[in-house]
Amino acid sequence: MSALSATDPTSFSNPDKVVVTHIDLDLEVDFERHVLAGEVNLSLNKLVDGVDTVILDTRDVTVHSVTDKQTGQQLNFSLGEKLEAFGSKLEVKLPTSADKKCDITIKYETSPECSALQWLRPEQTAGGRQPYLFSQCQAIHCRSMVPCQDTPYVKCTYTAKITAPKVITILMSALLEGSKPSASDPGKTVYSFRQKTPMPSYLIAIVGGDIVSKDLGPRSKVWSEPELVEQSAFEFAETEQMLQTAEKLLGPYVWGHYDLLVLPPSFPYGGMENPCLTFVTPTLLAGDRSLADVVAHEISHSWTGNLVTNKTWDDFWLNEGNTMFVERKIAGRLVGDSGEQLRQFKALCGWHTLIETVDDLGKEHPYTKLVQDTKGVDPDDSFSSIPYEKGHALLFYLEQLLGGPDVFEPFMKTYIDKFKYKSITTADWKEFLFTYFHEQAAAGVFDKVDWDGWLYGVGMPPVKPTYDMTLAESCETLAKRWLDSSEEQLSGFTYSDVEQFLPVQTEQFLAAFLNYSPLSHAKIIKMRDTYKFDEVKNSEIKFRWLRVCIKAQYEPAIKPALQFVTEQGRMKFVKPIYRDLYNWETSRDQAISTFQTNRNQMHNTTVQTVAKVLQLA
Repeated sequence: MSALSATDPTSFSNPDKVVVTHIDLDLEVDFERHVLAGEVNLSLNKLVDGVDTVILDTRDVTVHSVTDKQTGQQLNFSLGEKLEAFGSKLEVKLPTSADKKCDITIKYETSPECSALQWLRPEQTAGGRQPYLFSQCQAIHCRSMVPCQDTPYVKCTYTAKITAPKVITILMSALLEGSKPSASDPGKTVYSFRQKTPMPSYLIAIVGGDIVSKDLGPRSKVWSEPELVEQSAFEFAETEQMLQTAEKLLGPYVWGHYDLLVLPPSFPYGGMENPCLTFVTPTLLAGDRSLADVVAHEISHSWTGNLVTNKTWDDFWLNEGNTMFVERKIAGRLVGDSGEQLRQFKALCGWHTLIETVDDLGKEHPYTKLVQDTKGVDPDDSFSSIPYEKGHALLFYLEQLLGGPDVFEPFMKTYIDKFKYKSITTADWKEFLFTYFHEQAAAGVFDKVDWDGWLYGVGMPPVKPTYDMTLAESCETLAKRWLDSSEEQLSGFTYSDVEQFLPVQTEQFLAAFLNYSPLSHAKIIKMRDTYKFDEVKNSEIKFRWLRVCIKAQYEPAIKPALQFVTEQGRMKFVKPIYRDLYNWETSRDQAISTFQTNRNQMHNTTVQTVAKVLQLA
């Protein structure tokens, strides 16, 4: 892997010598060929005297030419051999000049197999009227869409002109400056975008389709296909309240608009924090706003991740651990007096998720470390709940150690202000923590922390924080009743058992059974009928219910489980259920057959992940 960068083990680029400061795109969306074609202008700043080459990341792009933007001079370039996961190094010989700044123009087009882009046929959309395009650039997929320095080490601004058929609406992770008919083709529209705030390449995003919007608040809209826009507006009505709560915690929101886009079901994540335009899965549309916490998570990323960013994917926890921490604070504040109980309950649920992930990966697996070693590793392979929940647990533990929210929250706001617009490492974070809490450090408070265990140790953290158990006790008590009851005692269970539960309590009640011996079929049937789990619309509850049924090897659950992983592509749900079905001999062949039949409708990232789970990779 010697061809990869010294600054980021998942990139070829040389931003320590010459860095991209601005990206200007001029692209046309070709729905017939499934490509983006046009050019990108890169503004460069030479940091080292005598540097004559810029190294960029690409994957499966066709480069037609590279020129000096100012003079039009053709520049020599070479495309290196392709490395699996990382793509190919693009080396460009820079114009001979004493000037530290220069601009180069790359004419190129993407491949129909571009890993950053998913192209949907009209029949794959809710409305069935127009094709649909959306991107997903995290972690290192932007290089398949734009030749760039595809590393969070580099932050830059960007502008774009995107040409598309006039029946298609285009949005990006930037502010829309305007649209006008194409001068060369009246059947097309040219959209102009500007992102004034420096950001890493993985946050560049584009979507095109039959989409409309509805206002959510003074600085927010929700976008979706017309069929879902009213439902989406109801579901995410608390967006402005969440934004204001986050601002109180972390400081001003700097990105201008905060819009939401509800994507087609194949989107592989719960949400993606693209600036100005958060992407979310339609699996959040529960009808009761019970899953809107994902929006709180993506809003939090506007500070923790987008404004202060991990320098490499080794330190991904700086993005996700901090974001989980803030998300749960927002969720707590939205419910009022009982908010701290809810925050602590969600934190406890996260601890249980962490236990499950460590068990799945293996207690000695290197991916269970908080700080990763991504040398030679596709970051997508290393992603799990570890950076989210182990990172959250560390911050939760430190908050308690240092004196509680009143002491720790001012640190969070100062941390954002200190590192805004920058990319940092765990060492930067830790040094600032010690500097901010210098009196506690001098008093030896940090001597109690097993830093090596927390940051670099495999398996579970060295210490379990203390959690308020108020909301957990009723879930655990009910689960224990089910586990301890004989089949003759099942008549004692009624819907009133769960009637007062918050949805997250029902989730945790079901999750408890995954840690014990399988339930009998009689208990599965009684639970299903008593609590109406077959009718539930909340995808988080449905997911856990299906897993409980599969663990019990209840054959009537196979068909709805396969339907669930086919009608949506959220990896949080799809990967565990496919794994459960594969591990059960009765359902293994059906799982493989269903995947093979539907893989062409799935997102590239999901296909790769599930293929490994099904031993097909």
